[in-house]
Amino acid sequence: MIAGAACRGRRREPGPPVIPGDSGQRILVEVLNASGESNLARTATRVLRGGGIDVVGFGNAGNAVGVLDSTRIVVRRGTAATGATIRQVLKVGRVSLDVDSARLLDASVYLGRDFHPRLQFHP
Repeated sequence: MIAGAACRGRRREPGPPVIPGDSGQRILVEVLNASGESNLARTATRVLRGGGIDVVGFGNAGNAVGVLDSTRIVVRRGTAATGATIRQVLKVGRVSLDVDSARLLDASVYLGRDFHPRLQFHP
């Protein structure tokens, strides 16, 4: 019991969780790893969801994309402002527009070697 009481004073309470789309603007993205590093798409998914962006799928980019040095954010629906919001959360990336109404998402994120996130640890 004494150890439990001592730990209570040091515990930091996390803020409320961010819910994608709760702020009014809902951005749907797919995250594709084109960096050559493992598990980067999963990490980027955590970063984006933590920033309030709804990730509907993640995985590896196809061989046609190859290995990218820099992250690309391709806006499929909407304006460049959508890409700028994603870039702000990732802290890297080059935004381009390639409208494709057949895809049911707002943007595709192709992760490059420049993506090096700092994740927060769970308490």
